[in-house]
Amino acid sequence: MTETYQYLALSGVLTVLLWTPYIVARLFTWGLGGFLKNYTGDFPRETPEQPLWAARAQRSHLNMVETMPAFIAVVLAASLLTNGTLAAVNAWAAVFFYARVVHAVVYITGMPYLRTPIYLVSWFAILAIAYLTFNQA
Repeated sequence: MTETYQYLALSGVLTVLLWTPYIVARLFTWGLGGFLKNYTGDFPRETPEQPLWAARAQRSHLNMVETMPAFIAVVLAASLLTNGTLAAVNAWAAVFFYARVVHAVVYITGMPYLRTPIYLVSWFAILAIAYLTFNQA
């Protein structure tokens, strides 16, 4: 189960790091003064337009924030209910993490046709951990 916790921790770090690209873009778009004031001009009516990749980075981060509670819940449930004995949970936790890394890259770079299938892989990993937890032999 230690490996599963490592992937849980790595997923948490990824969630925090996904915040970085669009905040750095905001710093360059708004300028240091606007960034330090927290808002520019007549925000939100007048918002400097961020680059498209930065908007995608922000949505990628928000998607990860929305997905993490389910991942955390199934990992903790697997840990408590199986006494950490299911090696397959480790594998699915790894699948989740790597799928989310690829999802972030695909989302931010705007590669067509890949974002949703990769998201579904991470979503399936959560369901697989839940299934293994509640249907252990």
